[in-house]
Amino acid sequence: MVNSMFGGDKLSRAAAQGNWQEVKRLLNEEKVNANAVNKYGRTALQVMMLGCTFVAEELLKNGADPNVQDKNGFSPAHDIARSGFLDTMVVLMKYQSDVNLENASGCLPIHLAAQEGHLNVVQFLASRSSIWHKNHRGQTPLDLARVSGRTEVVEWLEQVIQFQSSQ
Repeated sequence: MVNSMFGGDKLSRAAAQGNWQEVKRLLNEEKVNANAVNKYGRTALQVMMLGCTFVAEELLKNGADPNVQDKNGFSPAHDIARSGFLDTMVVLMKYQSDVNLENASGCLPIHLAAQEGHLNVVQFLASRSSIWHKNHRGQTPLDLARVSGRTEVVEWLEQVIQFQSSQ
């Protein structure tokens, strides 16, 4: 087994580069722990190239914690929602990612997806999360989409709210 600090750096580097084959090799041949931290205290899942579903899947099937949070409360789901990678979010959910974890500002991943205008991610998360959840500033995902000028997200969320209110 590789020294965990050294292994964590190697695994994080490969994940950040989106190098799936090297991630797989490190996990399976060198037996690096999928939750090993790098010299900055972050796991490979936290620093991976976000659009690389193969890297995410490899880390998660080897035991990476999908709910690990950094010092600001950001989990991989927060980072992926903010960046708009729906396919990677689907992989996270397959491995029990909690999309209702708050970051330090009280935002759920759906808040960040709405703020950044990632409608497909907002739509995916809406049934798995709360569109009514307020962050520490009292803002819902709809409020953040409005403030950020994300018209398409605003229109969709307004329709959902109107539909839910009529039920």
